[in-house]
Amino acid sequence: MAVARTEEPGLSRFILPIAGLIAVGLCGAGILVLLDPQGGQNLLASIYDALGNSSGANDLRNGSGDQLIAKILLAVIALAVGVGGIWLLFIGVGGAVSMLQPKWRDRILPWVFVGPALVLLAVFLVYPAAGTIVRSFMDNTGHVTLRNYAVMTDAEFVGILRNNVLWLVIGTAGSVLLGLVIAGLFDRVRRESLAKTIVFLPLAISLVGASVIWGFVYAWQPVGQPQIGLLNAIVVAFGGKPIPWLTTSPINVFCEIVILVWLQTGFAMVVLSASIKGVSSEVIEAARLDGASERQVFVRVIVPMIRGSIITVSTTIAIVTIKIFDIVYVTTGGRFNDDVVANRMFHEIFQFFDDGRGAALATLLFVAVLPVMYINLSNFRRQQRGS
Repeated sequence: MAVARTEEPGLSRFILPIAGLIAVGLCGAGILVLLDPQGGQNLLASIYDALGNSSGANDLRNGSGDQLIAKILLAVIALAVGVGGIWLLFIGVGGAVSMLQPKWRDRILPWVFVGPALVLLAVFLVYPAAGTIVRSFMDNTGHVTLRNYAVMTDAEFVGILRNNVLWLVIGTAGSVLLGLVIAGLFDRVRRESLAKTIVFLPLAISLVGASVIWGFVYAWQPVGQPQIGLLNAIVVAFGGKPIPWLTTSPINVFCEIVILVWLQTGFAMVVLSASIKGVSSEVIEAARLDGASERQVFVRVIVPMIRGSIITVSTTIAIVTIKIFDIVYVTTGGRFNDDVVANRMFHEIFQFFDDGRGAALATLLFVAVLPVMYINLSNFRRQQRGS
């Protein structure tokens, strides 16, 4: 009769926790070196001292030694801490948790891997957001006040909110509708890939770059002078007078929105085109057999079936338009009744040095984005239930 034996815990079960502790110590030492402005020089100088090269160590401490080697040493430490140290830390802590009772091990082990990400989110997202909200209720002297929010009832700020609403409605609707139409039309052309590539190319340009490009399109010169702007050159060619597009309100707001639509149409087209191709061909053929025209098939069959993708694209572009800053800042700086909340926030903080009011504007943007995020998450959950 065979006798069951209880196996002794493996050697790795004890080595892994020790490795984790060593990794914690090495990571801590490496971080201290990285935080010290002279950390690379001092560490290399200590190595030189250990090797008996006192003169080289003194030169490093005086800033006259080989600084390139010190910089390379810092890069190596950063890689070791960021890659090797974290890897050993996960292995070591995981090994230590595995020594616990199964009941506690199964509860703690997932947090070992999720915990660092949560800590980073808390440090770099949650804490700054909470600090911004608190700062919005303070003046520059640190006293609690509601003045930062009270100024939002001024006529000037109401105009800023009006501009943001125009950006949200026209920019989002224009990008999505134009992308949807192009996706539906290009789904039937022979050179579909080439046509979509041409429409998608502007998305590779930054908002600042696109603003500079369209700045030349909208460029204005007085009557009688050569018009270097494309639009004014066309207007003058047909006998009209040049129009200062970017300095005339409210035309300038719509001209700036065109830049965003030009950029975001490619994104909407790609996503919606993929959704259109996912619509069952049997459903489309059945609608055609029932006598539906091509327009009716697209509007009443295809569009409802890709409703989830349309909502996702719309909310994504809506978040971009709510936080719009680059286009306004580069084209006019918001000086001609075309200012938006994000641009005003920038000027309040860095030009007028009013951190409280700038924080209030940042909080307003955060609150404005929340409903859009809620719609996006609700749509995602609905799609998950449907699948």
